[in-house]
Amino acid sequence: MAIDFTLTEKQRQIQLSARSFAESHLAPLTDKVDAEPDPLKGFQLTKDAYAEACKRGIAFSMMPAEYGGGGLSNVDFVIAAEEIQAVDPGFGTTVLVNGLGLLPVWYYGTEEQKKRFIGTATADQSGEFIVGYAASEPPGTPGGTANFDAPAINGAGMRVTARRDGDEYVVNGRKYWPCNVGGWDNQGANLNLVIVRTDPGVGGTVGLSALMIERGTPGITYRSISTSAQRSTPNCEIIFDNARVPAENLIEGTRGNGDLVINRNFAWSGPVAGIGAVAVARTAYEEALRWAKTYTAGGPAPIINYQYPGYVLGDVAAKIEAARCFCWKAAHYLDQHGYHGEMLGAMCKVHCTEMMFDCVYKCLQVVGVNAVDRKHRFDRYLREAALLPLYDAGNFGMQRRRVHGVMVDETFNPRAFMDDEPVDFTKGMEGIDTIPGPKTDEPTIPSPKVAEPGFVKQ
Repeated sequence: MAIDFTLTEKQRQIQLSARSFAESHLAPLTDKVDAEPDPLKGFQLTKDAYAEACKRGIAFSMMPAEYGGGGLSNVDFVIAAEEIQAVDPGFGTTVLVNGLGLLPVWYYGTEEQKKRFIGTATADQSGEFIVGYAASEPPGTPGGTANFDAPAINGAGMRVTARRDGDEYVVNGRKYWPCNVGGWDNQGANLNLVIVRTDPGVGGTVGLSALMIERGTPGITYRSISTSAQRSTPNCEIIFDNARVPAENLIEGTRGNGDLVINRNFAWSGPVAGIGAVAVARTAYEEALRWAKTYTAGGPAPIINYQYPGYVLGDVAAKIEAARCFCWKAAHYLDQHGYHGEMLGAMCKVHCTEMMFDCVYKCLQVVGVNAVDRKHRFDRYLREAALLPLYDAGNFGMQRRRVHGVMVDETFNPRAFMDDEPVDFTKGMEGIDTIPGPKTDEPTIPSPKVAEPGFVKQ
């Protein structure tokens, strides 16, 4: 039978390995990191855990084995990601962003670029090599617009520019929110994949490209952003001031198609964010169930024996199972279709993160006012759950816009996902329900050869 939810022996090993890592190396840190007021110091507290993740092959487990990565399929990666994010969703994001920064090199880079960037990351023995991904921009000057996929009206769109000057690009502008980009010391990650406007004569979804910027590049400053959740992953503001980057660092297949890179990246991260929501809800559910089985509130028996706690926790358990299956489905679809799944990835991210937020809040209701006592950590579960619909492309905006853009297209087949058929994503599907304007329908860039599944290196 083709549909089988039983984990293979390798997948079970991946799950148990990730669970062991999270419980041994992350669980002792989570309270300290969450309480540390300085975001950079909080991130630095995870450095030993990250070194262990590198040693175990977790940090670059999503990269193809051909270039030194773990060779995990998307389904395998999602299985591991749930275990890590059940303990620390922020650390899961740190690992996820390694993929967001390097997968486009695999998709669109030359063979030389794949070996130089991916191979360097996977071969590093320091336990510190980290990769950032910078797309988001603030409004203002310098700045662009959060709606990078809006048509170019009055300069709408990304405004970080990369002007060609001989054998270099000169980069100027500002990014806001990207993860990992500052590295361990806010002097820069080892590699940062940055979406830039290489053709300043146009705006909106055209003229964008992906440029790899290496640590130590002059003219770049990083400033930490203090966040209310996922405090173990670093967010930064980046300012580029005439930063010079070798022209050979432009990922060749992305020239003029940086917008499609963003959409494809978020397609890949959709089920990872979704499983993050499952993980947070799972932890809150297990804690609430443990509470309900031991807390009597002064009555004759633990509150699990009463109707409301029992029914609510039963509903939460059902929703967690449903969301996990959706994440596995979306990840499997990506494996089947060359890491393309722009609509399904968005659907998965929206549905799971919003449904799981409701589940976490229901768990707080079961625990009652005691959930406000920080020693029980429910405040953290709620903060983590609240972030998930907002990050990794917000559900109100980019994620739903991607679904809408595909669905309105005359070629869309509403049974495609049921029948496991490919759904193409083109520039003509971008920018719907933003600022009205003309659309272009340029051809998409080709899919890569999908790596064979593997497992986390020990």
